[in-house]
Amino acid sequence: MTNDHPESPPRPGSEARSRSGREARSPSGSEARPRSEGETRSRPGGETPAPPRSASEPPALTKSPFDSDTFTSATFVTVSRSPDLALAAVWILARAGMLLLLVRDDLGIGGVGREVGLYQYWYGQFAAGTFPPGDAMWQYPPGAGLVVMGPGLLPWLTYFQAFVALTLLADAVVTLALARADSTHLTHGAWIWVCGLPLLLHLPLARYDVQTTALAVLALLALGARSTTAHRLGGALAGIGAMVKVWPALALIGTPRGRTTREAWTAAAVTALVLLATLALLFSESLGFLRQQGGRGIQIESLGGTALAVAHATGAWSGRVDFRYGAFEYVGPYVSTLGHLALLLTVLAFGWLLLWRLQARRWTPATPLDAALAAVLLFTVTSRVISPQYMVWLIGLAAVCLTSRHTVMRPVALLLLPAAALSSLAYPVLYADVVDGTATGLAVMVLRNGLLLAAALLAARRLWTSTATPDAE
Repeated sequence: MTNDHPESPPRPGSEARSRSGREARSPSGSEARPRSEGETRSRPGGETPAPPRSASEPPALTKSPFDSDTFTSATFVTVSRSPDLALAAVWILARAGMLLLLVRDDLGIGGVGREVGLYQYWYGQFAAGTFPPGDAMWQYPPGAGLVVMGPGLLPWLTYFQAFVALTLLADAVVTLALARADSTHLTHGAWIWVCGLPLLLHLPLARYDVQTTALAVLALLALGARSTTAHRLGGALAGIGAMVKVWPALALIGTPRGRTTREAWTAAAVTALVLLATLALLFSESLGFLRQQGGRGIQIESLGGTALAVAHATGAWSGRVDFRYGAFEYVGPYVSTLGHLALLLTVLAFGWLLLWRLQARRWTPATPLDAALAAVLLFTVTSRVISPQYMVWLIGLAAVCLTSRHTVMRPVALLLLPAAALSSLAYPVLYADVVDGTATGLAVMVLRNGLLLAAALLAARRLWTSTATPDAE
């Protein structure tokens, strides 16, 4: 996380007073003793300074929006200076275009917004006091129910309108948090988010992945702050995110060993358990989603699906495409074997991340951010399922990495932008070609998944060499 923080600026007029020609004296008349560098400076409001960090934790060098001296009610509502005004203008124009596409919803196969209708159906199930019972389409952790029920907070709107409004609100919060974290306008993290999300066309507005990504981004920014309260807040946000869609738990994989890890991981575990227990008390079938996971096959947009598509195109495989579990999957010979191989690769990716954490010798302020992006990329490319909305996660994590000038993930972020554009070609624009396995559809998937695989391998390599190799700078 971004732990580099500048010195707090002097109060207005203090410099002039120090040069007024009169030496500052104490009430007794003696000269005031200058404060030594090692003395503790009191914080606004009398807050007790955080205890010293362990040797493995990075120094605090840049300002985080969650630091106690900057995290105020104005943190996420202040847009200042021309760079921020330009960012706001681009955000408004880009989101207006996305809304227009969503209203028309006729690109390619169309029907991108139909997913919100499914959320509305589930909303009715929650109103009856139960998670969707026996529904093969419900494959999400219990916390996802909170997002599905969220539009009920805006009863004067239709469910569809309320869902899109809340998605745009989450989008705006992410934008403002990234802009606040990059107050020097040097790292362009907010621009990656603002300009990268529209590459997915209107899809992000009709899925709840923007809300999930907001939890992960805010968690990472909070973990980069200096205070214990911020670390616990970051852990709690990651815990909530994990209960919504699992992957935000990976925001904690790169926390520096020592105090930050203890505070964040404990807060995440406690928050997740409390949320799970609360939902289990209020609704039945809260863990029913687990029954829908074991039968998943190889989705056509995954890397394994692309391998099967290439084999089918060359006549080496005789399977077919079928609609199962809310997605188009391949069925036929070797699909089960390939699915088990994907699970094995996921386990190996997790093992590599644990090995990296044990071997890492240096933490920069960007290391936790870089580790989160590398981890999610590795889990994405080894998954049996890759939906186009997964790119929302990756764009958000790339953006938060680029809020730190210490990041090693800039080349990875550049690979993700064309991958996002190709994802929107794959769905919805050319989805019929992807399903049918035409030359055009196959070319799009090979290029997109090739970029994702390259990004994952590059992210893993750069994370390791920047932290775990003896000769790293």
